[in-house]
Amino acid sequence: MRIILAHNLYTITGGAEVFYHEIGRVLSENGHDVAYFSCAEEGLDVPYSEYFPESKNYQDGSLLKKAAGFAGNVYNRKAKAEMARLIQDFKPDIIHAFAIYVRLTPSILEAAKEAGIPVVLSCNDYKHICPNYKLFHSGKICEDCKGGKFRAALANKCCHNSTIKSAASMIEAYAHNSMDIWRKNVDCFLFASEFMAKKTQEFWGAETFNYDMLRNPFDGKANRLDGEVGDYFLYFGRLISEKGVDILVKAAQQRPDIPVVIVGDGPDNEKITRAAAKLDNLEFVGPKWGEDLHEYLKNARAVVVPSLWHENFPYVIFQAFAAGKPVIGTNRGGIPELVEDKVRGWIYDAVDANALAQLMENVAAMPEKQIADIGAINQSYVDVEFNDAAIYTRLSEIYAGVLK
Repeated sequence: MRIILAHNLYTITGGAEVFYHEIGRVLSENGHDVAYFSCAEEGLDVPYSEYFPESKNYQDGSLLKKAAGFAGNVYNRKAKAEMARLIQDFKPDIIHAFAIYVRLTPSILEAAKEAGIPVVLSCNDYKHICPNYKLFHSGKICEDCKGGKFRAALANKCCHNSTIKSAASMIEAYAHNSMDIWRKNVDCFLFASEFMAKKTQEFWGAETFNYDMLRNPFDGKANRLDGEVGDYFLYFGRLISEKGVDILVKAAQQRPDIPVVIVGDGPDNEKITRAAAKLDNLEFVGPKWGEDLHEYLKNARAVVVPSLWHENFPYVIFQAFAAGKPVIGTNRGGIPELVEDKVRGWIYDAVDANALAQLMENVAAMPEKQIADIGAINQSYVDVEFNDAAIYTRLSEIYAGVLK
């Protein structure tokens, strides 16, 4: 089978690009011909990069250039033409797209439709139904745009609290909605969490699109860490409002005898630094990744994922599981599906600092063997459910179903 994989960025900058390349790796190792299709990057010379289109930033240049650039970020005609050229030369059986909005844009889906090539689209955030990707702004869950009421994006300034960016996202959403560009050109939407699938049904209607489930690959054995059951609770990740670190700080304030370690970086750096200076049990160590993070992770008692927004498939949970740690997570998005309350960790109401504090106290009092047993369950879970063979089996089933 010949497959084109399409994603905005080729160079890995985060989890989305890891997903893109991991799917390609699994397919290639199982004998399929894979062509990557991304936006052009300076100095990039990889197979098929001669087809990679340019993508302009609508925020650069004069007002006229901004207007021209913005139109290309809604519907990139150059990307559509280059996708059509790649389809003609590569002759794929199927196209698997990932995050393509703003840069490649869904124009490439129309190129596939016109060529009669079926498309599956992996949705790792809510951009297909929400102008700001997150269903979250100003510290709270938001569904104001449901029913195509995208003007709410501008009224709420939900895109980086910017009138310009929010207006641009509003116009983009109205344009794509008027063309019905997603549902008209995608044969099967792929979701990693049942939550995202159900939320999409709420916005679009259950009978208006076809979908299937595809979890992101994760090599549990390659990421395995073996350490001790420590006494501290660990958060690691981006320090930004939707991640809910404020709630974790409030819980730490309520339980001064329970140590909490925060690893990360982001807009809330100063706020967390000030909180750590006031609390003897809260340690903020800044950004620590790679081997530095491993030292904190493998000797924690549990990992806290206090997200306030509807996280879809947070990799931090799998990193925690691979390290043999239970997870305390919120009741938001796909988190409860992964953690499964009282099986691989515990779930609490995202905005309830009291509930989090009580859970931390309960887990702190548990025998070390009980914590270690849950950790062993979690390591086995990622080894069995997210290995290459399991992912390839699912991909094969999905592709076969679409091709039929």
